[in-house]
Amino acid sequence: MDEDFAGFLQDFGPAIDKRHVPPSSIDRYRGKLPDQLLKYWEDQGWCGYADGLFWTVNPQEYEAVLEAWIGDTPFIEKDVYHIIARGAFGKLYLWGERTGYSLKIFAPGSYCVPSIAPSPIDDMDFEIQLFFGGLSPDGSDFVNMFAPALKRLGRLMHDEMYGFVPALGLGGTSEPEYLQKVKAVEHLVLLAQLAPLEVITTPPF
Repeated sequence: MDEDFAGFLQDFGPAIDKRHVPPSSIDRYRGKLPDQLLKYWEDQGWCGYADGLFWTVNPQEYEAVLEAWIGDTPFIEKDVYHIIARGAFGKLYLWGERTGYSLKIFAPGSYCVPSIAPSPIDDMDFEIQLFFGGLSPDGSDFVNMFAPALKRLGRLMHDEMYGFVPALGLGGTSEPEYLQKVKAVEHLVLLAQLAPLEVITTPPF
């Protein structure tokens, strides 16, 4: 195990709700995603970390989410993207086949943060190591709402997230008492329909 992923596991703790990754999925993304990421999948499965704060996901299950968020944007012409991970509140981590980790989306707020100047990556395996090595529990949280949400609503399953009800795009409020467990894919597709995706350079949290 490389040093960056070992550090990630130290910070985020053991995996939960682990799902085995079938060889067909490894074959599907061979040459599209880094070999090192596929090795993580083989070793760890698709699963949650830090009690469900951060999740590695099957990109195929999130294709509808990807299409809903960037299918009608200029991003779709810049690279071929895959959602490789998500947060408990709907932060989406997109991997470009040429540009690596060059785009993230915060679905509840309908904004994305692209790399300032995405360019082709020569060493994708090293890039994915840096991705996991650069993650932190604090950076994956949303204004410290995870701990109270976990206590009140319980641990998420692999297909769930914490969502504001009503959604922020429908005039909802980003207060902990308005969080509910919702189905992740369905909720993320819904959020994409409520407001246009805004491009920002500095995330508010």
